[in-house]
Amino acid sequence: MKLPTPRWWYARPGAHLPVFQFALTPFSWIWALATARRIAKGVPVDPGAPVICVGNLTVGGAGKTPVARELTLRLRRDGIDAHVLSRGHGGKLKGPVKVDPHLHTAAEVGDEPLMLARDFPVFISPDRPSGAAAAIAAGAQVIVMDDGHQNPSLKKALSLIVVDGETRDGEWPFGDGWVIPAGPMREPLAKGLARADAVVLLLPHEVREADPKLLALFVAKPVLIARLEPAAPPPPGPLVAFAGVGKPWKVERALKAAGAEVVEFVPFPDHGAYTEKTLQQLQIRARLASATLVTTEKDWARLNPEWRERVKPWPVRARFEDEERIDALLAGLKLRP
Repeated sequence: MKLPTPRWWYARPGAHLPVFQFALTPFSWIWALATARRIAKGVPVDPGAPVICVGNLTVGGAGKTPVARELTLRLRRDGIDAHVLSRGHGGKLKGPVKVDPHLHTAAEVGDEPLMLARDFPVFISPDRPSGAAAAIAAGAQVIVMDDGHQNPSLKKALSLIVVDGETRDGEWPFGDGWVIPAGPMREPLAKGLARADAVVLLLPHEVREADPKLLALFVAKPVLIARLEPAAPPPPGPLVAFAGVGKPWKVERALKAAGAEVVEFVPFPDHGAYTEKTLQQLQIRARLASATLVTTEKDWARLNPEWRERVKPWPVRARFEDEERIDALLAGLKLRP
């Protein structure tokens, strides 16, 4: 059974943390060592087209998928046939498979690929070189790889690290810097940053400025500020909201900041499947409160067609503050003839 993301992972350095965190330290060392060895031994394959890797240094909740979507849309608006490549986390199909939102389900291809496939071509494949080859055979001029900073199998033309810029209420995107399972890090901060070309600092739309102490961590890298903004207003009236994402509490906070009347919020594990029983229970809560059920686009993608009629999705988008700067970065990609 999957468990929700531990919120204490993201407590500011020096905060009081659970005693059992220290018992997890040996497992963190093993994880970090295994990741470092995998990266060191990797021999990147040149797929024949530029690869933009949109990754992060933590296990989830940074906002890399909205950033990958925005980059892909910008490339396609400029006439470049950009396709997304994903591992297809949570899906049972091994691929390479081109995701068809009218044919596939989240259980087959994963919720994020299914969500993105409504906008542009998306391929899933745990074997990234095979997935990249399938995308290029389908006409991709640029591949935007959603996640994969710790995957050394593809040669990357541009490596972007997405960092959650939320530092309110005692939160810190890297916690105390501990690696999984004692903390949220996939690898130590310094090692991950060393392989990145730039940092995308993703702020909530209502936050005016980035935390200077957070920015100070990235002085050696270009930093692109982006904001996670509502693509549409929240549904009107009372809402019972639920979300199974990396940091579900951020969904509740974002809804309220957008003016939503959230009477109840229910968190679930990231990528977790929703059973009929669970959804029925949520519907009962909504009826008792005379409320509408609302969730994220990613969660909505995991619902069957019947439940999609009963639950409202609330879409968000990543918007870059300095559009000229991100466009210049993308324009530097060398397209193959």
